[in-house]
Amino acid sequence: MLNSESIDGTLTCALEVQDLDASIEWYSKSLGFELIYRMDEIGWCEMKTPIEGVNVGLSQVEKPQVKGGATLTFGVKDIDNLSKKFKSAQIRLESDPYVVADMVKLVTFYDPDGNKFMLAQMLKEM
Repeated sequence: MLNSESIDGTLTCALEVQDLDASIEWYSKSLGFELIYRMDEIGWCEMKTPIEGVNVGLSQVEKPQVKGGATLTFGVKDIDNLSKKFKSAQIRLESDPYVVADMVKLVTFYDPDGNKFMLAQMLKEM
């Protein structure tokens, strides 16, 4: 069973990409992730996100499967400002930020391979 005694406090989210070099560059420049290590012999790398203990693993494959699965959602403080920065950096947004039930403001964005992510700004304390 997974609990605080059995886990080490890290989480790696694995994503498929077509070009490892291009993806490392995009995740570094566009999202500020840092390369932790790279294993070219298996087409894999891990990148550190701004969230302590949460990494993104990139797996190079011929045809990335980007449909379904979990959507990584980053909690942010100012979604409108960040969305404007993403647009200027030509990061593909699905729409402008929108509000759900006066509780949270969301926007969906994609990496160059079509992997789906979200930004979320809480509007009410939970």
